[in-house]
Amino acid sequence: MADNQETESSEKQPNELTDSAPILPRTFGVLPGSNAAPKMEWPELVGLTPDEAETKIKEDMPRAQIQVVQPNNFVTMDFNRTRVRLYLDPSGKVERPPRIG
Repeated sequence: MADNQETESSEKQPNELTDSAPILPRTFGVLPGSNAAPKMEWPELVGLTPDEAETKIKEDMPRAQIQVVQPNNFVTMDFNRTRVRLYLDPSGKVERPPRIG
């Protein structure tokens, strides 16, 4: 009976902690800690010049195609995931939050 207790205690249970390093899940093509969704809008850029806004957008999205829209101009309604439009007010500052599309 003593032998039986000794073998049971030396066997590892499935959920029992061990002294070795924990097994981490594999991630392919994803940097650790990059679980945040990509930025879609930049409300903090309202009131800046188009050049300043473009610089900040390019920091977050280097391949963005920036399109500056002057006041009272028409734009197409198509969606382009690489385009960010900067709508300007009459003074030449960004009027509304730039967003992807």
